[in-house]
Amino acid sequence: MSQGLIQALADQYTVANPPRRHFLKMAASVSATAAGGMVLSISLPALSQSKQTQAYSELGSGKDVLAPNGFIKIDKTGEVTMIMPKVEMGQGVYTSIPMLLAEELEVDLHTVKLEHAPPNEKLYADALLGAQVTGGSTSIRALWEPMRQAGAVCRSLLVTAAAQKWKVAAASCYAKSGVVYHEASGRTLSYGALVAAASQLPVPKSVVLKDPKDFKLIGTSAKRLDTPDKANGQAKFGIDARPDNVKFAVIATCPVFGGKLASVDESRALTMPGVLQVVKVDNAVAVIGTNTWAAKRGLGALEITWDEGKSAAVNTRDLIQDLREAAKKPGAVAKKTGNAASAYKKADKTLSVEYEQPFLAHATMEPMNCTVEVSASGCDIWVGTQIPTFAQGMAAKILNMPVEKVRLHNFLIGGGFGRRLEFDGVVQAVKVAKQVKGPVKVIWTREEDIQHDMFRPYYFDRISAGLDAHGKPVAWSHRIVGSSIMARFAPPLVKNGVDPDAVEVSAELPYALPNVYVDYVRVEPRDVPTAFWRGVGPTRGTFVVESFIDELAHLAHIDPVKYRLDLLGQSPRLKNALQTAVSKSDWGKPLAKGQGRGVSVMHAFGTFLAMVVDVTVNEQGEVKVNRVVSAVDCGMTVNPDTVIAQIQGGVIFGLTAVLFNEITIEHGRVQQTNFNDYRMLRMNESPAIDVHLIKSAEAPGGIGEPGTAAIGAALTNAVFSATGKRIRKLPIGQQLKA
Repeated sequence: MSQGLIQALADQYTVANPPRRHFLKMAASVSATAAGGMVLSISLPALSQSKQTQAYSELGSGKDVLAPNGFIKIDKTGEVTMIMPKVEMGQGVYTSIPMLLAEELEVDLHTVKLEHAPPNEKLYADALLGAQVTGGSTSIRALWEPMRQAGAVCRSLLVTAAAQKWKVAAASCYAKSGVVYHEASGRTLSYGALVAAASQLPVPKSVVLKDPKDFKLIGTSAKRLDTPDKANGQAKFGIDARPDNVKFAVIATCPVFGGKLASVDESRALTMPGVLQVVKVDNAVAVIGTNTWAAKRGLGALEITWDEGKSAAVNTRDLIQDLREAAKKPGAVAKKTGNAASAYKKADKTLSVEYEQPFLAHATMEPMNCTVEVSASGCDIWVGTQIPTFAQGMAAKILNMPVEKVRLHNFLIGGGFGRRLEFDGVVQAVKVAKQVKGPVKVIWTREEDIQHDMFRPYYFDRISAGLDAHGKPVAWSHRIVGSSIMARFAPPLVKNGVDPDAVEVSAELPYALPNVYVDYVRVEPRDVPTAFWRGVGPTRGTFVVESFIDELAHLAHIDPVKYRLDLLGQSPRLKNALQTAVSKSDWGKPLAKGQGRGVSVMHAFGTFLAMVVDVTVNEQGEVKVNRVVSAVDCGMTVNPDTVIAQIQGGVIFGLTAVLFNEITIEHGRVQQTNFNDYRMLRMNESPAIDVHLIKSAEAPGGIGEPGTAAIGAALTNAVFSATGKRIRKLPIGQQLKA
């Protein structure tokens, strides 16, 4: 699907769907405060009590069910069901978010049953993003208070109901493990026995949350609730959806971005066993079969003629040249402090360099898939999606039916990384299903997925600095050139030409510098579609900033850790994280020939993180990552094991990209096809990863992406330490080979 089509669909959706307008309206209202951040950094009020109570009737509250808000149902047996507003894609929120609720509700965590929340912006919009979205490392940050409030409200009702039955003061009662106690008399009542009475009480307008010193569950390493089903195969992902009489579709999209389907000869395919139908959709053709293998064989038998369009001659080098040419002109100003140009001229030493970061695919382990049935009663969609209301709204628009008639059934996600923040797959599946009788499951092959992903943009950065006689940076100038994802995804957030995602970290440096100038030049890569990728803006910005600060330390002949510490006075939490990481590593200890040690720091998503990486580079230029040491201050930790796992997973995800991967384009089409040429880090290549959590009383920060954001620069700085070769273009790939 082309960038232009995505934009057109987004524009149509903006007109058609009130929740989308609501999201954009809220986003726009805070964009001024987000000038140096991004949509993921904005702060909106938490879900109000009135919002929560809107669910009271919608969840069927009554004598048999207590449902005082959109997140909880308790039936007369005492079973607690949590309505999960987020989707689980490996980040552990199906354990950590229930911990928030269970803590205040006073129930045992393992007794909480989970249900996916239906698409409903009114009830389940992320308080930070303003829409029902899972992404941007916001899940815990957004639900930290609302989920605890939901549990506390419910507990308050149950305790009040018990006190009224016993005709005692509510303050003389307390709840524990799903039971209300009156200590003075020794009487007890289970939650289930109190449902009928509690459901008739008015919902309190405010409740007092626990003091963190009284937490019994939050801060403990609770076992993940989703592990057993994932271990025994009972967990249901989108690809496991199998409605009755489902058919299967495999699809081929025009290999050239912006191209179209010219014609197709389906005669041979239709004679093949199991092939039922061939359908055409915009720039693609799909074969419907009784099973995926039959559909795939049928697809191979099609004789397709493509109209490759104007981009058929485009190569990666053309797109890079577009960026280089654009970098010659001034961009939209994202940050201006002091006078960087003047200070640069007066500096004792200067350095000006360029960095490049490639297109990247998401390559989710669960193949992209979506099952759809269009019938007289409406439309059913079975899919794992990070944006249920967006997907629902787009389907309604395509089918020209009320959004209420589109029933979206969300599932676990086998790898998101931002890919399932897009609805292009749902759109294509709905268009296929419109032409098929009964439900049809569209599965994109690995090749189709990688070659028609929506890619992390190619970025080009030109960055300069001037140092005084002591090596301190007195001038900092940074031009960022690349695609604007925000201009497509949330246009109101692009103010005065600045994409807040593209400049995040770069425009709000953690370092105290007197003269800073950062600008942004938007260049769209012709017809290549671009989208968010794990770590979003901070991954892009941290690699450049932390690589360049390392270059300045080298130019000044100062240890890179000391250099950073001297500049981090305005960020004591980041400074502390750096000191912790260094103390836990072997920083300063001599290394053998061919070995190196690098460092980076990162502040984004409300989290402060420092990382030290040890590598060995052999004579053939092969990089072995030996050890990664991280120190993380992400405020209060809900589940420490999950935090550690997220840093470890983020590091491995980032290493894979930095060491190996890029999407290249030749004659308008992606050259990579599968894991053979878009490879993953293997188990035997994975380093030891030590994660040290810093105790904090601050509110939780996001943790799903910081590990990915920080690893790139730490690794390439370590390579420089080992080889003396500065890596300014990713991936490292063959650059060190003799």
